[in-house]
Amino acid sequence: AAPLAAAAAASTDGRLGVVDESAYQLIVDCNALSVEIENEIQIVHNFIRDKYRLKFPELESLVMHPIDYARVVKAIGNEMDMTLVELDGVLPSATIMVVSVTGSTTNGQPLTPEDLDKTKEACDRAMELDAVKHQLGALVESRMDKTAPNLSAVLGPETAARLMGVAGGLIPLSKMPACNVQVLGAKRKHAAGFSNASAVRAGDMHVGFIFGCDLIQKKTPPRLRMRAARLVGGKCTLMARVDAFGEDPSGTTGRAMHEEMVKKIEKWQEPPPAKTAKPLPVPDGNPKKRRGGKRLRAIKERYGVSDMRKAANRLGFNQPEEEIGFEGEGLGTLGTSAGMAAASGKLRVQAKVTKMKISEKTQKKMNNYGGGGGGTNGFASSLAFTPIQGIELVNPNREKKEASSSGTDSVFSEFRGFRTVQRQLKGL
Repeated sequence: AAPLAAAAAASTDGRLGVVDESAYQLIVDCNALSVEIENEIQIVHNFIRDKYRLKFPELESLVMHPIDYARVVKAIGNEMDMTLVELDGVLPSATIMVVSVTGSTTNGQPLTPEDLDKTKEACDRAMELDAVKHQLGALVESRMDKTAPNLSAVLGPETAARLMGVAGGLIPLSKMPACNVQVLGAKRKHAAGFSNASAVRAGDMHVGFIFGCDLIQKKTPPRLRMRAARLVGGKCTLMARVDAFGEDPSGTTGRAMHEEMVKKIEKWQEPPPAKTAKPLPVPDGNPKKRRGGKRLRAIKERYGVSDMRKAANRLGFNQPEEEIGFEGEGLGTLGTSAGMAAASGKLRVQAKVTKMKISEKTQKKMNNYGGGGGGTNGFASSLAFTPIQGIELVNPNREKKEASSSGTDSVFSEFRGFRTVQRQLKGL
């Protein structure tokens, strides 16, 4: 209970478990002062924008950053011919072109000397405040190794100090989600009438201070930088929480995390493995198992083992096997399973009804098998196996004829007829 109470008291105090409390307090004060300087710069920027709107009203929509706006205003002044204004080193080349074209066609009027002097003085004040802010950032960077060693090991002291300055300290930074940490310090961009899709692909949109660290700019190709920014943003959140609780003052965890991210980015750049040639199947090997289906079932049914062959391959326990022929081919349980048919000298095996598709021409041939009578089945055979003589030639239609001419048939049987009437009709 005592450690929990100490942790709760530390969290309410706002320090949690920081490594160096004095250095952390100095950084917190510097960050608070930087926020106040940023607010003053914004107030001065609003003053400059209100004054210079009479001369160049379109400039505030072309140049968003306050310091860049102040530098452009000081460079242009009251000049109406934009070809005489030198903006190299102040703005990017694409923005310079847009500003020059827009300034040549603007409807603004020159400022009065008093307004122009006040505007230039406000520009100087804004740039002085920006220089002081950079000095505070350098001071924070010099103390980052003692305040946030793991975060500094991942991002570098400069980027880590900027993140802490924007977030308001190490404790607020540790409470932020990774998606917000990734865009901390993002500047508002103006597409100058073009689509934002190309800017997003180039990495100019939705990026903050993390995008400028050495891990992304020097060790990651352009096509993977947005992906690497998401990775670094998540790891920075973890390292900020480690530093906020003071779990690793030596910074070993941050250095290990940095090496892990470097290896992961290098792994992304590796080419995919080459496709290996499929080896030939083993000769005389087992056939490959196929999936079940209508076609496979038909093939199994067509080439499957019949019931007669299964009975011939089966042996009874402690029973002699009957043999046939000169080579002594065994009948297995075929002779004994026939029952009364085997005892009477005939071997009959019932044909199994299959669903095999037969062409119409073949079906007609099978129906007409055995001559013009058309009454004999195509599966009927005139050969019968007998235990005494072996193979015996018999008439398969004999039993049917005997049954039709049996004396026990009724007078109204289908096999009976009026023979006298038939003879009289034939005589007519």
